[in-house]
Amino acid sequence: MSINKIIIVGGGSAGWMTAATLIKFFPQKQITVIESPDVPVIGVGESTILQITEWLRSLNIKEEDFMKHTDASYKLSIKFTDFYLKGEAFHYPFGTPNFENNFSNFNDWWFKKFYNPKTPYSDFADCMFPQMGYVNNNTYDKKIPAAYHFDAIKFGIWLKDYYCIPKGVKYIKEDIVDISLNENGISKLNNKHEADLFIDCTGFKSLLINKLEIPFENLTDLLPNNSAWATQIPYKNKKKELVSYTNSTAYNNGWIWNIPLWSRIGTGYVYSDKFVSDEDALKEFKQFLGNEDLNFKKIKMRTGVYKKIWHKNVCAIGLSAGFIEPLESNGLYSVHEFVHILVRNLQREYVSQFDKDNFNYNCKCIFYNFAEFVAMHYAMSHRTDTEYWKNNFNKEWSKEVVERIPTLTNGMLSLINNRSFDYNFYNWGHACIAAGMHWSPTDVATLLKLNNRTLESFEHDWEVVTSLLNKKKFKWNEEAKKAKSLYEVLNEYHK
Repeated sequence: MSINKIIIVGGGSAGWMTAATLIKFFPQKQITVIESPDVPVIGVGESTILQITEWLRSLNIKEEDFMKHTDASYKLSIKFTDFYLKGEAFHYPFGTPNFENNFSNFNDWWFKKFYNPKTPYSDFADCMFPQMGYVNNNTYDKKIPAAYHFDAIKFGIWLKDYYCIPKGVKYIKEDIVDISLNENGISKLNNKHEADLFIDCTGFKSLLINKLEIPFENLTDLLPNNSAWATQIPYKNKKKELVSYTNSTAYNNGWIWNIPLWSRIGTGYVYSDKFVSDEDALKEFKQFLGNEDLNFKKIKMRTGVYKKIWHKNVCAIGLSAGFIEPLESNGLYSVHEFVHILVRNLQREYVSQFDKDNFNYNCKCIFYNFAEFVAMHYAMSHRTDTEYWKNNFNKEWSKEVVERIPTLTNGMLSLINNRSFDYNFYNWGHACIAAGMHWSPTDVATLLKLNNRTLESFEHDWEVVTSLLNKKKFKWNEEAKKAKSLYEVLNEYHK
């Protein structure tokens, strides 16, 4: 099958990110976006992770092009508050850890912890990631790797107006009321729009892919939440509240996000309606915020993914393909990663079933890997203060950990394997979450078992390690103190 004419149904961030990517790498193809003039977009995917910078770079989009148009701010880390137990917090910073002069990479910090048991677990990120100096001092320097907080609706509009349409993407505002099918998939939309490939970016409706009756692989057994309330709140003290991280706070029946954009804060309560009604969840959220005079938006989430994301001549991208949940800011990540894989499988003149199978396999690997990574945050928690958290604490994870196909997992299975066979986490995210959850890749009992040494003989080594880590942490904090405040840097963009 030759693909020269592509129709994307649905706008929003997913539709316009897809269109931008395709017009960049296939300017010779006819790319059309059909967007409903009436259907609202979800619009709460306001937090990204570092991989979005790779996508932006591949499209030659510079941050100075879009930041002032999208209410954007910098994001250096994700903070997790009260996830392990109430009263504890830790960070998962972006960028590369610093192993300079370390004896055993991430393990050096655990040796420090053994030597100084009262060391807080939040100290792990401070000793391993230089960028934490900037997070802790609320400063910023452009040499520091950063993702973004931005208004997802405004980002989609910017892509449409400043990137896609100027490069030749055709734009049609029209409701899709009729979908005609044939043996190849979709033949026409509204009895007039024909294409070689139809891309479904219609959100949870999955308007196109649903027509092909593809089974949906539900993940409610792995991920507990299925609902959210979202709102926007004004700053009270912008210079203080405008921070360079997303804060995720575990709460009674789920967790609450806090995303500081330039002009306001986006926040939402992600929860399970098996443990709390929508009305009571809203009451809990308002109580947490201490403010009832806001506009609240209810979001019903569907966790899982279609068995085939590309079937016949229909390919789904974004929420229409599948969704994990908002934790770890994975929504827009799946969009640009799936689109990248689509581009790779459109490189040849014709698209075979093998190309579609390759797309499906790679996308589902990404999806399930991230789903298990998100599930780690719940599996490792020790909270039992509500029925929601008690249920999570007592949940049997055997099916998710043991029975899943190993080639589709690097989340909890990798976490367990690393503790069993290797002292070092190769995945930085795993290492940060594990540290925050008190899960050490090694321990004193294992060291004594595997080494012909006494505990006392380790103490000198650990003292040296501790001194080196503390010196690095002090150095990074002192460097960060000299930088401009985050507010000052962003103010230059948003004048």
